[in-house]
This record gives sequence, C-alpha cells and structure tokens, in this order.
Amino acid sequence: MAERAQRETGTGTADQELVRALTAAVRGEVSGTPADRALMTMDASNYRRVPRAVVAPRDTADVAAALRVCREHGVPVVPRGGGTSIAGQATGTGVVLDFTRHMRRIESLDPEARTAVVQPGVICDELRTAAGAHGLTFGPDPSTHSRCTIGGMIGNNSCGSHSVAWGTTADNVSALDVLTYGGERVRAGQGLDGVPGALAEGMRALVDGDLALLRTGYPELPRRISGYALDALLPENGVDLARALTGSEGTLGVLTGATVKLVEAPAARALAVLGYPDESAAAEAAHTLLPYGPLTVEGMASDLVPDAGGLPKGGAWLFVETGGGSAAEARARAEEMCRAAAADGVTDHMVVSDPAGQRVLWRVREDASGTATRMPDGSEAWPGWEDCAVPPERLGGYLRDFRALLSQHGLRGTPYGHFGDGCIHVRIDFDLLTGPGIRRFREFSHDLGDLVVAHGGSLSGEHGDGQARAELLPKMYGPELTGLFGRFKDMWDPAGGLNPGMLVRPHRMDDNLRFAVLPKQPVDVEFGYPHDKGDFSAAVRRCVGVAKCRNTSVSGAGVMCPSFRATGEERHSTRGRARLLHEMLAGEVVTDGWRSAEVHDALDLCLSCKGCRSDCPVGVDMATYKAEFLHHHYAGRLRPAAHYAMGRLPLWLRAASVARLAPVLNAAAGVGPLAAVAKRAGGIAAERTIPEIAPEPFTRWFARRFRARTTGPRPRIIPQAKAATLWPDTFTTYLAPSVGQAAVRVLEAAGKEVVLPAAPGKAVCCGLTYVSTGQLDQARKVMRRTLDHIGPALGRPMVVLEPSCAATLRTDLPELLSDDPRAAELARSVRTLAQYLEEYAPDWQPPRIDRPVAGQTHCHQHAVLGDAAERRLRERAGLTGELSGGCCGLAGNFGFERGHYDVSVACAEEQLLPAVRDADPAAEIVADGFSCRTQLAQLGERPGRHLAEVLAERL
Repeated sequence: MAERAQRETGTGTADQELVRALTAAVRGEVSGTPADRALMTMDASNYRRVPRAVVAPRDTADVAAALRVCREHGVPVVPRGGGTSIAGQATGTGVVLDFTRHMRRIESLDPEARTAVVQPGVICDELRTAAGAHGLTFGPDPSTHSRCTIGGMIGNNSCGSHSVAWGTTADNVSALDVLTYGGERVRAGQGLDGVPGALAEGMRALVDGDLALLRTGYPELPRRISGYALDALLPENGVDLARALTGSEGTLGVLTGATVKLVEAPAARALAVLGYPDESAAAEAAHTLLPYGPLTVEGMASDLVPDAGGLPKGGAWLFVETGGGSAAEARARAEEMCRAAAADGVTDHMVVSDPAGQRVLWRVREDASGTATRMPDGSEAWPGWEDCAVPPERLGGYLRDFRALLSQHGLRGTPYGHFGDGCIHVRIDFDLLTGPGIRRFREFSHDLGDLVVAHGGSLSGEHGDGQARAELLPKMYGPELTGLFGRFKDMWDPAGGLNPGMLVRPHRMDDNLRFAVLPKQPVDVEFGYPHDKGDFSAAVRRCVGVAKCRNTSVSGAGVMCPSFRATGEERHSTRGRARLLHEMLAGEVVTDGWRSAEVHDALDLCLSCKGCRSDCPVGVDMATYKAEFLHHHYAGRLRPAAHYAMGRLPLWLRAASVARLAPVLNAAAGVGPLAAVAKRAGGIAAERTIPEIAPEPFTRWFARRFRARTTGPRPRIIPQAKAATLWPDTFTTYLAPSVGQAAVRVLEAAGKEVVLPAAPGKAVCCGLTYVSTGQLDQARKVMRRTLDHIGPALGRPMVVLEPSCAATLRTDLPELLSDDPRAAELARSVRTLAQYLEEYAPDWQPPRIDRPVAGQTHCHQHAVLGDAAERRLRERAGLTGELSGGCCGLAGNFGFERGHYDVSVACAEEQLLPAVRDADPAAEIVADGFSCRTQLAQLGERPGRHLAEVLAERL
C-alpha cells in the first residue's frame, strides 16, 4: 500500500507531504503523480528537469497559497505557460505552476485606451482575436502565437515577426501584477509606487549607485533580450518597472495579471516576397527596407525550403508584409518595397494580396522552428543558439562569420528569422548524445558567444537566456553588470526560490540535457521507423516541444490534435504523449516501461487520426507510436474486449459472410436487449448503433457480375492497359458494397475494365484494424498473406476506395514489413479513385453535377495521401465549395470503444457536424471514409456518400 501511495502522490514521503499541503491550501488541481510530473519535465529546449509536483492555480489567491506552502517546505517554484520556451526556463525541480488550465481569462478590453487586462494563461491568439473585433491586435506574435501564453511571452520578452513595426513584448506592457516568492504583492508599472517600501528603496539604491554602468553597459539594438533590463529603471527611461520585469523568466516574481497595450491592426495586408542570390545578400538588404515602414521583414534561405516552387527564383528570400486601409493601399506599399529592393540585388519578386495565399506562405515560415530540426539528410538538429541578435545593419557580416564558425566546428545549421531586427533562429546538428559531441556543443557555444558580442549583439533576441545562454552573460555584459543582476535577483528573491539556475547563478549549459536519460542502445520495436534509422528513441526525440498540437482553434488547425482540443489536457496532446513516451524510455519518473499505465491512459484517447504525421512540423507519428506501445503493453496478456471485437473485425465479417449470417446478425442487432449484450461483450459504447452487414458482399457481387460478362462461347480477355485493379477493402466489401459498385461504374465509364487483385476466395486485407489496436504480429500475418494472394497484381496501380486502408497500405505496410520488398512495391502502387483517374484516364470527363458540396476530408487522406486530386475531380464535376478538415471522431474502432463516446462526439462537433448542419439544403454531402459516413449517420441529420457514389449516380 505504501508503494502504491508513493506512486500515486509522489516519489517519497517528503513529496507526499508537499502534495498534501498544497492540496489543502489550493483550490485548483494539485498533482504529484508520475504522469503529471512527466508532462512537465521539458519545454521546447534541450533541457529536462523533473518537478516534485504540479499546481494549476485557479486565481491569485491560489498562487499566493502555493507560494506559502513552497516557502514552508523550502521548495522552488517555476511559473509555466504554454511550455514553448526554447532555453529551458519553463522546467524545474520544485513545483510547476501551470497557468494554462484556469488563469486564462481576458478580464477587460478597452478599445479607446487600447489596453487589455489579462491573466497569465491567456493564449496570444485569443487576445488577438478579441482585440480584432475592435480593429486592434496585440503586436508581439511569435511563431507559436496559436498556443503560447501572454504570461510566457512576458517572462521571455517574446517578439515575433511584427516586431519591426510593433516592438517586443516589453514595448507592449503597461503594468504587471506580481507575487514574490516571499509573498509580497507588487503592482509594477512606471515608477515604484506599487512596490513595498524595502524593495523600492533597494532598487533606488541599486540604480543610483551605478548610473554610469546602467547607461553604458547595454548594447543598442532592437532585439536585446538577454539579462535583466535594469536600464529601464533609469530616470530618463521613466523608472519603468514593468519593462524591467519583462524578460525576467520567472526568476523575480510570479505574474498573476498584466495590462498590455494594443495596436491598430491594418484593415488589409499584402506580402512582398523578394528573392536574392543567397542568404548574405538577403541579410544585407533587410535593414534597407525598414525606412519604408514594413510590418515584417523575415528571411530564410533555400536550405530550409528545399521545395521552393511557389517562391520567386533565388537562393534566399525576404518576406515583407505591408498594411493599409484597403487592399489596394497595402498592395501599393508592397510594390513600393519591390521597387526599393530592386537596387539591392533582388533576383525576383512577387506580391501576394490574397489572404489565403499569404497564409500558405506564412505557414512555411512559422513551421520553420519545427522543420529546421531535421537536416536535409534527415539527421537531427537542436536549439541552443535559437535566437541571438545583432544590429540589423551588421547582419550580413555576422551571418558570414557564423557560417564560417559552424564549418570550423564541423557543424551544420539552417539560419532563418527576423532579418529586419537582426535576429536569427537556427537549429544546429549538435551531437548531444555523446561526451565528445557535448564538449563540442559547449566549445562552439562559447566561441559563438564571443562572435555575437564582437558584432555588438545580444545572446538572446527573443526566447530569453534560460539555461542555454545565461552562463555566457558575462561575455556580453561584463562582471560588474552581471554582478548587478545578482543583486537585483537577491533583492526580489532572497531565498532563491523562483526558477533557480536561470539568468543568475545559472546551471551550466551542458547540464540537465534531456537526452542523457534515454537508452544508449536501440529499443527492440516492431515498426521500421525508416525516417529515424529504425531507432524508436530517435522517433520519440522528434518532438521538440513547439506544441503546434496544442492549437485550441479549429481555424488553421488542420487535423492535429483532435483529442487535445476535446479535453484541453496536455496528456492528450501529441506533445504530451511524446513526453510520456520519453519518460517511459528514461525510466526515472515513469518506471513500468511498456507496461506503463500512465502512457496507456494518455494514448487511450489518441484517435490514431495520423494528423500529427503531416501537421506536426517535425513529423511526430503518434498513431504509429500508439500501435507500437499497445503491441508491447499487451504482449502475453489478455486484451480489452474491443481489441478482439473490432481489432479482428475483418475476420468476423468474413466468417459471417461465408456462413451467410448477415440477415440474422442484422436482425439481432435491431433487438435492444440482444444488441446491448453484444455491445457489452464487445467493449462497444452503449450509445452506439452496430452497423449493418451487407447481405451480399461487394466481392460476391463483383464475382457474379464478372462471370456474367466474361463467360460464354467467346470469353473476353481484358488487356492489361485497360484493366483497373480495385482493392476490395473490408469496409467496402462487407459494410458498404454500394461504394465499390459505384466505383466500378465510374471506372468503366472512364474506359477501364475493373479487376480485383486476388482470385475469388482469396481475401485481401491491409491490416488496419490489427494495427490500430496494436496487434502487430497478427497484422504482419495478414499483410504477408495478402501479398501472397495478390501475386501477379503486385506492381499494378491499385485503386483503394477507403482512405484509412489506402493510408495503411502506403505507410504501415512497408514500415511493418520492411524486410519484404513486395510491401514497398504495393505501397508505391496505391492510388485513390481520383488519383487513379487523373493519372490513368486524364481525358475522361466526369458527369456535371453542378451543386455545392459539404462534408469532410478523411483525416488519413489529409495526413498521408493528400486530397489535391479529389479537389480537382470535384471541380471538374461542378461540385463547388470545400470539405471541412479535422477528424470525424469515430476514427475506426476509437469512437465505438466504451468510454470514448463523449470525446468522439466532441471531435465531430468541431468541424464535421457544423459543416453539414450549415450546408446548403441542395449540397452533396461527401465523406469518402466509412467512419465519417457512419458518424454522420449516427449523429447527424444528413447522410454522407463516397465521391464515387455521387459521380455514379449522374452517369
């Protein structure tokens, strides 16, 4: 019992006492469980520290109570927002205060004063949206604006792409409400009136005693983020305490509220994309555009954008955004930028006025913090020197010296970032797994620190110093000024209880590296992980914490991560699950390995939608990791009933077909008590209706029809060029044969003769249901048998109607059977119906339907297959409008499993159901996935059809 209590509440007696004391004092959630502690071990940096407990305060009183308990127990405190910090300052060994759960209200917004009062957990985009209703915005917008918090931005003094126009967070803060570790309340604004007497006197003495040093010790540049901004306390700077505290990384006080400034948002924007021969030319030109008043001047080179098909010709580009009172005015200013750039070696340019086109281009830039974590050859790259900044006019020279220093140390990186502010982001291929690699990381960091200072720059230009660079602050500021930083810290936090090891008396930059705890040898796994050289640890390391999966807005969210948006809990985000897998491999906090209940519970609500495979900037593939985990978790053990009932669905459906039991089973499913017993036995949610089995499977219908057309006195021989091979997936065959029949009619109308890939009686199956439930040994058997059965059809284009089956054949098949070349050959041959028609019947004209369309693009199609061909086919058929994104929430077996119904419905209500509900009454409701159509049939008011059925009806 004692061991179980430790497991549930903490790691030992002291931690249990701490958790009990916090629980008694705080109204918000308090946890010392391995799972919740594991979720907070890392941010988006290279660092990892294990907290003793996590508190989600409900209000300022909760924060004060938590601080009191921590003081009494001598435990440090780390305030945390979205956890997207890149220097390690959002990790700690004491108590983490998670502000994202409750303290996320916009208290007030004054359009006339252009200010807003917010709690620290407010998401940046939530504030921007609220301000946008009044024609205003919050100026700072880091690339993580859809999930980072205002509190975190204030802690780091974040900036973003619009800082050339609207400045840093410090430029946009009016007042801060702060609690010190000692429990004092401080209202920080201009002047020291809101500061307790002793603290105010101490600050006055500090400033008055070193006026000359404070006036001369700071470099002049727009992105000077490093260290404490003590110069803001100078009389000529208005004794701006709010500005001085901004960027202090939670080391001086805990933010409980902020009054921030808002700026006028331009009514229209345009984007000038300027091409240059190389990165240096773009960097040299960036500052020359500033006099024209751009909103952004962002830069990136071709090594970050290997496919530059949509960009002007060149080896590097500047993205220059302009604003105006009208679209014409914004475009005119963008064209003025292009003319101005013509004198500075621009090779080509384009102006994009269309908002959708601008979003596409900006997504390339905003995803760079993730995509830059992989070098062109697939090797890993890491932060550490993510955001140093130099005076903009010196950027070109700095980048040349930076590239030379990389070469000198045998390192590679892909710089990009805020060229107009002289701030460079870069991920570098440090080897942080071995002793020699870590020594090189340290030596390079010291040399680069010297280089940045030599160019008059700041070690940090956006993300703060944290553990990554604080050790180097004496290089930038000298011993006297860094000594003042120490005095300032001790004045505010004499007990050293707030975020120790950051900024003042910092940890070494090569301590607490998050990779040190991972296994030194590859883990024995089932999938091939081809993009990670077969190493499961490397696959898990892909998650660098940029947290795009924590996007709470449907708009622009793609598919990832529907379960997080349904629950709002970190453990149900892709990042949260990756963190738990990391800790499972580490074995320190999560100690049960593959048997871990913590990891199982987090993965339980993963829909295996594969959205992260495409939407995550670093390509985390949680659906695969889940299948891998379930395989090991249940090895040699009894599985949940749903795994047998739905995981082996192809087996049961085939057996029912052979025995001609469909009418009997359908009748039984319509009898309430019998259906209830069946659902209970099969682990199926009571709220679900069991789908009907087709009386005649598609394969039987096809065989009957084929015999009638090919037998007789002169049997027909189908030429290879005219044959279209149609994959008879389980769902089409046994549950929706009308889809297969419609596809046959469409393919025949396109001049093709349809054949199946295997002889009658030889069932084929992609193995999807076995994979999604982690029955990987069985999945391999099914896949190998399928490869044996298709024989001569191998290598022919294979039309697969069910998107989830097509995605399984395209990805899971070759990754599970990496030793069988036939698997890769079949994967290459997979086509959707639209892809096949476009490639092999390009002259075929589909019937004109001329109606609006609504429905949903299947999540697996979005993630693996793409839907460009489907869009073009719908357009040619006169089906106008867009299908919604996201996930339907049924997701194969997920939505049918007991305990998943509420989340399944919440996912459907996010995009699919509203899109269909709001559709034109005349609209065609298109949903190619069987799950999507089933979810609509059970939850919606209008049924959906496969595109093949819609087309076939009009032939």
